[in-house]
Amino acid sequence: MFNLKNKVAVITGASGGLGEGMAKALSGAGAKIAVLDLKDGKNTLKKLKTKSKYYHVDASHEENVKSVLNQVVKDYGKIDILINNSGIFFPTPVVSTDLKDWDKIINVNLGGYFLVTKYAIPNMKDGGRIINIASVAGTHAFASSAAYNSSKGAIIMFTKTLAIELASRKITANVICPGIFETPMTKDLLRSKETLDMVNNSVPLKRVGKSEEVGALALYLASDESAYMTGSVITIDGGWTCHL
Repeated sequence: MFNLKNKVAVITGASGGLGEGMAKALSGAGAKIAVLDLKDGKNTLKKLKTKSKYYHVDASHEENVKSVLNQVVKDYGKIDILINNSGIFFPTPVVSTDLKDWDKIINVNLGGYFLVTKYAIPNMKDGGRIINIASVAGTHAFASSAAYNSSKGAIIMFTKTLAIELASRKITANVICPGIFETPMTKDLLRSKETLDMVNNSVPLKRVGKSEEVGALALYLASDESAYMTGSVITIDGGWTCHL
């Protein structure tokens, strides 16, 4: 079960946090990993059990994405699994946010997924897997986060479109919507008493998630066992959105 031997997985934003957790899970099941990130991913490579390589990429720059994916195919010969995970966040209240800041989040969080997917698909094997990481913010809005919320909601619809377009090739596309997890992006947030109180009062399991828990879910979606699952949106949030 969940045997990914001889599979090649491309994971963006894999130099830490959820991306690294997913890289470790897929590598543990035998997949070869292409770690794509702006940040140095060499420390992640040390934690993987299979052949792996780090590629420096800005997912929002088309020529950079195209060049890097061409190199991945030269190095590995194919792509079986694509996990889009790169993203950024900063507050964007509607009235006080300028277009430059809006575009920055949309271009990375949504545009990056589009570009990486566009150039990965022609090199993907039939029966491949696409896993896009969105957020509970894609289904439940949070104040002062207009651009982030919008990008994550759009990822869900983008994935559903992929599920339809790629079904004839038996390539599945699914979305994972995490709640609050321990990652470099949430490090400062999780130090605040307000956030910790919210977790204790609003998350039924009364804790934040661990990257390996998203890794286990991604492993299932990347495996042959999930072949009949496509266009699905899966929330993993400790029960937080049960009453949002």
